[in-house]
Amino acid sequence: MSLSFRNATLHDIPLLRRWDEQPHVLAADPNHNWSWEEDLSRPSPWREQFIAEADGRPVGFLQILNAAREESHYWGDVLETVRAIDIWIGEPTDLNRGFGTVMMSWAIARCFSDPQVTEVWVDPLVSNTRARRFYERLGFRFLERRRFGIDECAVYSLERAQHERLRSQCSGALP
Repeated sequence: MSLSFRNATLHDIPLLRRWDEQPHVLAADPNHNWSWEEDLSRPSPWREQFIAEADGRPVGFLQILNAAREESHYWGDVLETVRAIDIWIGEPTDLNRGFGTVMMSWAIARCFSDPQVTEVWVDPLVSNTRARRFYERLGFRFLERRRFGIDECAVYSLERAQHERLRSQCSGALP
């Protein structure tokens, strides 16, 4: 499966808002109010936001953060070498088609293309067992339960060394 990735822009706001209203997106992130106009109108050295496309059709959103530099300090005091990823598939008809695996593989490879990056973190809701299993299949290891605002999350980490071991075991199946 081939996906392409492009920077999210202000033109994507109606699409992103529609995706924000999808039941599966709300179930995965019920208490986050994205500030699309603000986020997309001012580039940031600590955040990258992408739209994933299948044959030119948008299928998902992906965000990569430098967890130490993120302005709200959502992740707390973390090392400069940690990146965090947010991901979702937009339309329900695009779920369970492999898009999430391709998106995460691409994002992980992008994070580790920076030789300074040592870890990638994700934070699904504790109750989101499907997402948790998904990240575990990709090699992420559970770190801790943590409350972010009113959300009880499971923080997972993928260390560079673990990612490289998985890549070598899969003979290049992972980026």
